Amino acid sequence: MMSIKIEEVKTQFERFAAHSHIKGLGVRDGKVEFIGDGFVGQVEAREAAYIVVKMIKEGKFAGKGVLIVGPPGTGKTALALGIARELGSETPFVALSGGEIYSLEVKKSEFLMRALRRAIGIKVREWRKVYEGEVRSIELRYGKHPYNPYLQRVMGATIKLRTRDEEKVLRIPAEIAQQIIELGVEEGDIIMIDEETGAVSVLGRGEGGEQYDVAIKRRAELPKGPVYKEKEIVRFFTLHDIDVSLARQRGLISAMIFGFAEEVKEIPDEVRRQSDEIVKKTVEEGKAELVPGVLFIDDAHLLDIESFSFLMRAMETEFAPIIIMATNRGIAKIRGTDVEAPHGIPQDMLDRLVIIKTRPYTAEEIREIITIKAKEQNISLSKDALELLTKIGVEHSLRYALQLLTPAYIIAKERGKASVTKDEVEYVKSHFISVKESVEYVKSLEEKFLR
Repeated sequence: MMSIKIEEVKTQFERFAAHSHIKGLGVRDGKVEFIGDGFVGQVEAREAAYIVVKMIKEGKFAGKGVLIVGPPGTGKTALALGIARELGSETPFVALSGGEIYSLEVKKSEFLMRALRRAIGIKVREWRKVYEGEVRSIELRYGKHPYNPYLQRVMGATIKLRTRDEEKVLRIPAEIAQQIIELGVEEGDIIMIDEETGAVSVLGRGEGGEQYDVAIKRRAELPKGPVYKEKEIVRFFTLHDIDVSLARQRGLISAMIFGFAEEVKEIPDEVRRQSDEIVKKTVEEGKAELVPGVLFIDDAHLLDIESFSFLMRAMETEFAPIIIMATNRGIAKIRGTDVEAPHGIPQDMLDRLVIIKTRPYTAEEIREIITIKAKEQNISLSKDALELLTKIGVEHSLRYALQLLTPAYIIAKERGKASVTKDEVEYVKSHFISVKESVEYVKSLEEKFLR
């Protein structure tokens, strides 16, 4: 029997994810495909984005950013995420709206700094002593709760792990047993337990485990060698994770000395400098790898003159992510001034940005997108319904055409039809009007509306 001691419990890391269907820019053999990696159309914009990706990979994009301009609903966010995906699956992607910086909790500069630091990853490689194998059996031990005699609590567990070459029975303490319960570990799962920290990781479903049609856990190969081994572990952090960890340590020291700890609303500059020094040292020693990510700021015209000044300085720092901004404005006032500028962005900032344009979708692109979205929702469309929805997308907007899909499907089901026809589309269109029709309606009854 072997026992495992716990010193620290698992840590959680936060990463942003959006537009999960976007896998890249749809590039094959150096050429952008009309349909690829979740994209339909916008070929010129994706080609421009791919050139940016190549510049970034060659290290020739320092001090620059990207601005994506185009009408609403033309895939600006998807394009930014496509750039991140082309840079690598582990590239951090942080997205925010320009309006989010006006927080009552922290200053604008602090909000932006945190976003910048969350968009820079650190991949740490280290050798750890671990127990790894497929779970053959789990026996939980329960005991009386110290504060409630009617409840039981987990006191520990006995777990049997096997590899291709060995099988061991381990007795584990309550902290690890509790993690096993929380993670939903079952017989047939392949897990790994860190000997030093006691952190439990579920690697997947083993070959001997029952597999269901709806697979929640991915398949994993049965490990080779001994159950107890030394293994290289890759951990992913962001600069912001390290900042927060150091700031908390500093707060604990203050609490021990003065008897109280201040609430940290803003991370001091000296803490961030200390984080940078730790990261530099770890990278120079070959123990870690820096993973610069993408900070995407939508509705960039909502940023003010101070925010633009801060971002310009941030672009030139050592640890800087790729900053991508997007806007659907033409000539607009720079927030915080009376000066009008293209896209509401100062000239000195525009000079640092590579500008990519997205255009309204063509009828062919709209037809293809509607077809794909209908398939995703298991909606069968007749030919005349598809043509009408395409026409609506061209004359009004793609988003409006897509919004009509589900209500038209519901009406078709109520009428006992296997697929949506032109009649159902026309029916729901008469009940849900587009933005264009809404404006025309307001104008026609202008005198009767409240001002």
